[in-house]
Amino acid sequence: MSHSSTNNVSRSGEVNQLVDHLFRHQAAQIVSTLTRIFGLAHLDLAEDVVQETLLKALRQWPVHGAPQNPGGWILQTAKNLAIDILRREALFRDKAEEIAYQLEQEMSPATDETDDNEFKSDQLAMMFACCHPRLPREVQIALTLKALCGFSVTEIARAFLAEEATIAQRLVRAKRKIRDEKIPLELPKPTALHRRLDAVLEVLYLLFNEGYNAHAGENLMRHELCAEAIRLNSLLAEHHVGDKPKVHAMLALMLLQASRLPARIDSEDNLLLLAEQDRSRWDRRLIHLGLHHFDKSAQGEELTEYHVQAGIAACHALAPSYEATDWQYILSQYDALIELNHSPVVALNRAVALAMLKGAEAGIKECERIGSLLQMQSYYLFPATCADFYMQKGEPQKAAEYYQQALTLVGTEPERRFLLRRLKVCK
Repeated sequence: MSHSSTNNVSRSGEVNQLVDHLFRHQAAQIVSTLTRIFGLAHLDLAEDVVQETLLKALRQWPVHGAPQNPGGWILQTAKNLAIDILRREALFRDKAEEIAYQLEQEMSPATDETDDNEFKSDQLAMMFACCHPRLPREVQIALTLKALCGFSVTEIARAFLAEEATIAQRLVRAKRKIRDEKIPLELPKPTALHRRLDAVLEVLYLLFNEGYNAHAGENLMRHELCAEAIRLNSLLAEHHVGDKPKVHAMLALMLLQASRLPARIDSEDNLLLLAEQDRSRWDRRLIHLGLHHFDKSAQGEELTEYHVQAGIAACHALAPSYEATDWQYILSQYDALIELNHSPVVALNRAVALAMLKGAEAGIKECERIGSLLQMQSYYLFPATCADFYMQKGEPQKAAEYYQQALTLVGTEPERRFLLRRLKVCK
């Protein structure tokens, strides 16, 4: 390969990384702004404009070089494409001038002046718009994750522990229902915002979880998703509709979990379990901030699953070591959590806490109880946890069978390497 060809390949690779970075950080925000202007009935149009802009960058930048301000280029190009479509589409022709002006205003650099009833993020505002009460809750959340958080159908299916075909059909039906019934997906009046808060919180929760434990790809974690979820949750907590104990509980949970991110992989990108992590690498600033919001979450009388999960995360954050963790408290919190959320994933986490107190046999019995649940059939951590219990019990052959099963379900490369290392120990 010639020197110039090598340079072109190198530049192309750098451009791909840059565009991928912009897609993860800015695409959803631009889609949100365009959707707010065009209306959610034209969500596909907003998505197409952003996709075309990113494709244009992939075509042009390897040849001409990336612009000095790549983010500004993406924003400006998306705006120009949207205006071009306005001029072509009969649907918008009568309002083209008005909407084009609105695009100029809305997609210009933001000022700090914000009305008390407005959100400081288009993305957050559109989340409330998507969570319309005439749509079923699971549809609200799936639509918001797809449209405003950039989730693929595969990622949404994993988040719901559901089949991809089920999620795809759900999204198609949602868009058809919005169109046929002319559901006005727009930001509701301030007095109606609180009725949509729980759905928005669930979206933010799933957004953070996908960042904390990515379901596929080369990386275990997607830090940009965690950061985005924390940013949006922080903005929500500052808004009068979101300044509530459960919102602070959610934010506390995110911050406390995020504090462990630097210690979750070693220098070779190998997954480290909680027991293996160097706690000196935990981010003390995030722990302090998380505990601050955890204190604020205790000001009301409502107890949500976010409160309980934040309590568990706080217990881990304050423990000097894995062995010194107050496992009795952790188990009691999982007992409380399972009353609020009957998820089999919660039951599996409870089994781990139970095994820490009463031994591997107790954990195995708990796994046998929940193993027949449908969601566990595609959740790689279920067989991986069973394998750990059998290793603790001194049955490596049985553990190997479960590790093999987990390997057929795992999604990320670091998790796959982790399971392979565990499997070798069994032999």
